[in-house]
Amino acid sequence: MVRFIHTGDWQLGMTRHYLATESQALYTEARFEALRAIGRIARERHCEFVVCCGDVFEFNEVDARTVARACDALATISVPVWLLPGNHDPLNSAAVFRSRTFLARKPDNVRVIEDETPIALKPGVELVGAPWTSKRPLVDLVARALAPLGAPQAGVRIAVAHGCVDTLSPDGDNPAQISLAAAESAIAAGKLHYLALGDRHSLTDVGASGRVRYAGTPEATDYGERAPGHVLVVELDAHDVKVEAVRTGTWHFRREKVQLTGAADLALLRELLAGFEDKGRCIAKLDLEGTLTLSQKADLDGILELARLTLGALEVSESGSDLKVVPDAVDFAGLGLSGFAERAVERLREQASGTGPDALTARDALGLLLRLTKEAS
Repeated sequence: MVRFIHTGDWQLGMTRHYLATESQALYTEARFEALRAIGRIARERHCEFVVCCGDVFEFNEVDARTVARACDALATISVPVWLLPGNHDPLNSAAVFRSRTFLARKPDNVRVIEDETPIALKPGVELVGAPWTSKRPLVDLVARALAPLGAPQAGVRIAVAHGCVDTLSPDGDNPAQISLAAAESAIAAGKLHYLALGDRHSLTDVGASGRVRYAGTPEATDYGERAPGHVLVVELDAHDVKVEAVRTGTWHFRREKVQLTGAADLALLRELLAGFEDKGRCIAKLDLEGTLTLSQKADLDGILELARLTLGALEVSESGSDLKVVPDAVDFAGLGLSGFAERAVERLREQASGTGPDALTARDALGLLLRLTKEAS
């Protein structure tokens, strides 16, 4: 029996355009903290090694500080760590794994899987990697790595790979897709006992054997991921496999569809945003639908502005939103405008009732006027 940690898609150096400077710093630190968490899990669960299945770094051109901090975090893991180059950080001439900083700072426990040569980790445990050497492989790297191998005489063989499995993301134009049928055939023949995969950021058990899995990313990266923020602790022998997902992530993405038709809905939105958990590590996106008056839109802008002060990030989806703003006479009844100001507002109202960029600009101007008037009062 061997016990190890299966992880992948660390993507160290990742940035997100919607994160402000402070939130980006926290998000960056969380990705390094995930590595330290892996070290703690390895100690607590008595794991013998760690495999990272590709995309260790966000890209090969990450800055030297990111590489140095990664090496420092990896040094806190007390067992061997095997790193597989993936599509974000392929082992080409510009590989981060060949950079001066990585080679100078790499801890002794860290090894890069550079080719498909089987690696004997200990008697009865063999590792076979399928590293990316370019961003567009022309073959199924798993099938190629396993093709020359027979069944091991004793013990288990673990394959470490990165990429899309054909049953999850069918693409006849992608020659590098991983064939699930071929992998499970190798498992049935005793050539392979576990296929550790990276690339998919969601925890995923592929096929029927229980021996082909994605660990997902140890820290969430986007909306729509299923159960990100985990690593897998795998117990394996030739006859049995046990897999446990262990939490490592601290950030979460949340997307909400919100219907807005008046003041009551705005109050509900305020309550919704106030109820988000761990706000500083929450990245939220709203799909807004409905119709508001300009005054209500000004209230909405105020609600969103306050929420952004405490959330990690808050976006309003452009593609997913269909919010109409209608200038209403009631919006301006109490402003006490006269003369030039009154005529200017009337022209803006006429313009705002149309369509196109000019109408949007007019609505924004009227909304700002209402907000400033409310704040002044």
